[in-house]
Amino acid sequence: MTFTRRETLSASAAGALALAARGHAASAAPSPGFVTREGTRLLRGGKPYRITGANLWYAAWLGADADYGDRARLVRELDRLQALGINNLRIMAAAEEGPLKNSIKPGFTHADGSPNAALLEGLDFVMAEIAKRGMTAVVVLSNFWEWSGGLQTLLYRATGSYIDMGDPAHPWPAFADATAKVYANPQAIALYRDHVRRLLARRNSITGIAYAEDPAIMAWQLANEPRPGGSDAAIAANRQAYLAWIADTAALIRAGAPHHLVSLGQEGTQATNGSAALVADAHRDIDYVTAHIWPLNWSWVKGDDLAGTWPEGRRKVEAYIAAHVAIAEQLGKPLLIEEFGFPRDGEAYAPSASTQFREDYYRLIYGAVEASWAAGGVIAGSNFWAWNGEARTPHPDARFRDGDRAYMGDPPHEPQGWYGVFDSDAGMLEVIRKHVARAAS
Repeated sequence: MTFTRRETLSASAAGALALAARGHAASAAPSPGFVTREGTRLLRGGKPYRITGANLWYAAWLGADADYGDRARLVRELDRLQALGINNLRIMAAAEEGPLKNSIKPGFTHADGSPNAALLEGLDFVMAEIAKRGMTAVVVLSNFWEWSGGLQTLLYRATGSYIDMGDPAHPWPAFADATAKVYANPQAIALYRDHVRRLLARRNSITGIAYAEDPAIMAWQLANEPRPGGSDAAIAANRQAYLAWIADTAALIRAGAPHHLVSLGQEGTQATNGSAALVADAHRDIDYVTAHIWPLNWSWVKGDDLAGTWPEGRRKVEAYIAAHVAIAEQLGKPLLIEEFGFPRDGEAYAPSASTQFREDYYRLIYGAVEASWAAGGVIAGSNFWAWNGEARTPHPDARFRDGDRAYMGDPPHEPQGWYGVFDSDAGMLEVIRKHVARAAS
């Protein structure tokens, strides 16, 4: 998620696409368990696949057989999510250790760039457990934001320079403009693709199934919320490098995992300063369009006056959904609302705080999804942000500290409990259950 107070193929892409085509021709027919795309529909086993999903970025950390892991808790959380009817989880499969102040540690790659075997095995455990439950995963391959190290850390490894998000010396949009330089940096992109190739070639140490042949993977996602910049000038300057990075990486993934979908992970027009054309261009080589919707972070509502600001916020959410439905219809591809979050009442963090306005927000998102399902529209489903489950912060100020192990959906740079759904949120759980029931109807 964002915290913002937070076209043409290159020659290398064309070559990779040729390899991808050969890979499709040479590989065996995929298992019916793979999620496929047919026009604006997602299918699994030849039947429409309606996504009733959640974000669980920290799953691999819990899955690690290490002092920071907790496999027993992971199993409990997956059981809870399965009982709710959640069928798809969006999980991080990348994190880069480095100097950024708010990045999670450990990462999938250490500060020297070497892989973290324990965290990779944690991902193996997660994928094995997801498969057991008949769920699927969206596997996220990096992050535009700092909370997992991300693309800014790869730039640091390539150049020796970095800036922190939220640094008063570099106010917005400096971080986004600086991070977007990654797309034109060959050394940083080579480091990024080293990790992508590592996962594409990996065989699960628990199941023995090659990742490229695992039907529990619905999609490989290039990054969490990759933007071409923050300022209009940076977006214009980075446009071609950004589009080439998308096309080249999509081709690389299709060559290595021809039975899987490819996703970008973009917020939508919020990532392009309002340009629907750039969102469409960014999804030319991508299987489905994504939209992320953050009314509080985008100043559409005020946390201390939800009653007064939510009516106008609601109208903006409805307009945002409609704009991205139009983009997906133009492209003839599905749309997933794969991140949507809202604060608790009064912008409180404790599980005891009420969730009246959040429940209304979820009903709004779910209503748009259900209406599209009923009409045969382009919205294939959604993933709420995010699942906190049984986690509780041990700190009165609700701030994450290095060494904390009570991972929750709110990443380490955010107040713990800000957006996540706890296992005790009875009203929220009922909203989710009713939506899942409608998915099956």
